Amino acid sequence: MRAAVIVFPGSNCDRDVMVALQQSMGRAPHMVWHRETGMPEVDLIVVPGGFSYGDYLRSGAMAAHSPIMKEVVRRANAGVAVLGICNGFQILTEAGLLPGVLMRNAGLKFICRDVGLRVETADSLFTRPYRKGQVVRFPIAHNDGNYFADEATLKRLEDGDRIAFRYASSDGKTDAAANPNGSLRNIAGILNERRNVLGLMPHPERLADPELGGTDGRPMFDGLVKAFAA
Repeated sequence: MRAAVIVFPGSNCDRDVMVALQQSMGRAPHMVWHRETGMPEVDLIVVPGGFSYGDYLRSGAMAAHSPIMKEVVRRANAGVAVLGICNGFQILTEAGLLPGVLMRNAGLKFICRDVGLRVETADSLFTRPYRKGQVVRFPIAHNDGNYFADEATLKRLEDGDRIAFRYASSDGKTDAAANPNGSLRNIAGILNERRNVLGLMPHPERLADPELGGTDGRPMFDGLVKAFAA
């Protein structure tokens, strides 16, 4: 698999995802600065977490207009796999690659802790290594992770099997007690219509090695490598 990680001023998880990809791929991904207008041919583009442009205006709003994002959008529309994690998810919504918005957490506080996630679909490149209904543990670290969309959009996501992850308790319950930020319907990650773009607020790269305290995120990266080796 060939991969690229986009780097914005304020990114702070670009190196984390680089390490996770290198671990699964056996070689380092391309690190692409946001002011570039092109990138090598790749199978996967990762828009990482962090605080691009210091989250001025609103999270992801300025980064969505960085020069490289025109190429990311072009590649995504051509079928290249794109993974947006945390701030990357926010950027993908601002760039129009995913519907909805990420608003301030319901408690108006920054949240940094592990959360439970229920896998809602295994029908994507990103989630195929998991079992539908499986509960995994990923960390979150965000101030603006409260997913909102209108009812028509939520219905399209539900009907299209495009909700990838929901916040859940260890026994799989997706109730208010398991929702850390107020996201509608406990949504933690969604897919685009073509299913080649995934945005999620939790960080799989932060639990992809036993030294980090867990490996629930590792199957996502290993699975992508396996998918593109086929």
